[in-house]
Amino acid sequence: MAQISRLSVSPAPTAPPREATGHLFLRGYVILVLFVTFAHTAVFNLVGPIGSTITLGVLTASTLAIWIPALARQRPQRYPWRRLPWAALAYVAFALVSVAWSQWPAATLLTGALLLSITVNALFIAASLSWHEIIRALGSAFKWILGLSLLLELWVSLVLRAPLLPNFFDAPSEKINPHWYWVRNNLLDGGRIQGIVGNSNVLAILCIIALVVFGVLMAAGARRRGTLIAWMVLAAFFLVRAGSATAAACAVAVTVVLITVLLMRRARVPEQRTRIYIAYAAVAVALLATVWFGRDVLFSALGRSSDLTGRLDIWQTVLTRAAQHPVIGNGFSSPWVPWDPGFAGWIDDHGITVFHAHNMWVDVYFQLGAVGVILMIATYLSLVWRSWFFAVDRPRWDLNAHRRYSALAVLPTLLVALLLTQGLAESGPIMLWGWMLVVLFSAKIKAVPLVGVGLSERANLVEGGPRRKQAP
Repeated sequence: MAQISRLSVSPAPTAPPREATGHLFLRGYVILVLFVTFAHTAVFNLVGPIGSTITLGVLTASTLAIWIPALARQRPQRYPWRRLPWAALAYVAFALVSVAWSQWPAATLLTGALLLSITVNALFIAASLSWHEIIRALGSAFKWILGLSLLLELWVSLVLRAPLLPNFFDAPSEKINPHWYWVRNNLLDGGRIQGIVGNSNVLAILCIIALVVFGVLMAAGARRRGTLIAWMVLAAFFLVRAGSATAAACAVAVTVVLITVLLMRRARVPEQRTRIYIAYAAVAVALLATVWFGRDVLFSALGRSSDLTGRLDIWQTVLTRAAQHPVIGNGFSSPWVPWDPGFAGWIDDHGITVFHAHNMWVDVYFQLGAVGVILMIATYLSLVWRSWFFAVDRPRWDLNAHRRYSALAVLPTLLVALLLTQGLAESGPIMLWGWMLVVLFSAKIKAVPLVGVGLSERANLVEGGPRRKQAP
């Protein structure tokens, strides 16, 4: 048996390097922030509006308590101010300033604080974790959302055996509108389910994001692949049972963008990419024409009306009011605060005050006018441009033009495609988790445009360790 002695010529064996406890705590904290942000409606339904506001406020204060001392320790190294997502920050600043002319100043202050909180947390995550760690944290957060959704649906169907109201209030004896329920007890009867987020459309969108994140982790060579496949099956099950037409459109958009990215990566010369761009432009025009002229048949097949389930009437009502202040808008409020006099009873859907315009661009125009629309266009144009070439270009920082593509690099452009598609029928991309993804990816791509390369990137760890050696 080999022994260590004074004559040994090799160094003594040592344990493999372990991650610092502080950084493990940081990753766990980021998972908590992501969970609370993506499942904020679950927190709202659990502890009410005051409790959910306190929860997000405590998390933001904790984020600043962690981040500010870390920034102070970096001196004299300067913070990379030039790499901040300035278009997104300009939109946030304009939203906060709009309290000066807002038609609902209290709602502007409340939702402005929410927007600022989400922005701060997104910037913190982008600055604190590597690309690999961000995607792992997203995966962990979605596992919690899916797992708790399954447990809640099972508990309601097998134990409670009745629909569940928010805050665990007792259901009244008389029949009420199903839209008031947190969980409708549809798991075993084939109806649409809501999960812990309490909304079928939101649950379906989150399931698509989860499938994208899990798929990227699989492609990156993550360990515990069997577990990942099980989570993907659960996400696909929830996606089907949620029955969301908006999510179906988002899934198609994500699939088309993924195929395009893979084709672009296979192109050997610029001319091949040009032909792909032209072909996809022609297909897009034909598809849009088909959807527009055949919308009655298409929406009937999806179980929706040709007016997009009342959305056309909502858009018309919102645009009419927006025309009163077309340049700087009526004042920021995302979401609309339903108890504010400016929104209470204005637009009702099944007896519930609508809290957004069901279109992100109509919503921005209504709240912040043409100036807000220009800032939002600049934000998304910058993100689309950077995320697209982040996905389709080979990692390169010297003369070596043959490095392997990173599987993780496709995630931002896929999720941006999802947000833009969802934004046609919902306002989710401009608030809560939608806005967090915009700021997070905008900041991270500008700061670290190559996965695994740069001073801020750490070891290539994916789901417990590298399955195979990654390209530098």
